[in-house]
Amino acid sequence: MDPDSVKSTLSNLAFGNVMAAAARDYQKELLAQQKAQTSSSINQEVDLDELMDDPELEKLHADRIAALKKEAEKRQELKKQGHGEYREITEGDFLGEVTQSEKAICHFYHREFYRCKIMDKHLKSLATRHFDTKFIKLDAENAPFFVTKLGIKTLPCVILFRKGIAVDRLVGFQDLGGKDDFTTRALENHLIKKGMISEKKNDEEDEGSDYPEGIHRNVRSSVGPDSDSD
Repeated sequence: MDPDSVKSTLSNLAFGNVMAAAARDYQKELLAQQKAQTSSSINQEVDLDELMDDPELEKLHADRIAALKKEAEKRQELKKQGHGEYREITEGDFLGEVTQSEKAICHFYHREFYRCKIMDKHLKSLATRHFDTKFIKLDAENAPFFVTKLGIKTLPCVILFRKGIAVDRLVGFQDLGGKDDFTTRALENHLIKKGMISEKKNDEEDEGSDYPEGIHRNVRSSVGPDSDSD
């Protein structure tokens, strides 16, 4: 046999043995990985079972479910009381509305005063975002008794109530910069400082809009930051 041929045959055989050995090692490695994954999966299942049987976690879960249920019930009850929207009421409804809720904000307005329309826009936006507080409006012309009783002389006038007691008020825009283009966020910040609403995340500011000037009647519309009627 040709020496070179013999050498080539032996070399091929040696290469074949090496590849076979490598293949066996690779197969062993795959089997080891599969066993490790299976073992890890079993351990995870065991750990999960242990967690599910943990009485402290079960209590936390039960407490969370109970809290969510209580919050849903509270929200439903507030909705029945008129929370979550900006509503117009009558003078006959006024006492019931402000005494029924923990916190209520009532806007005494005149339908033809442009500043009252600006205030309407911002209060309507806040009413849907601050569910714990009731937002209502009352036509001052149709509520002479409470206009007199509350000493309302300038519109718009927003009165803040806690448990039916008037605790503060906004007269015109004097607490909001005295200008018509204040933002919803500015009004929101003011009401937060007064403790009537709570801070919310991801707030959006609304730009003020211009409205045609209203016709003055029985109660004078505010026209400047320091305006008031005698």
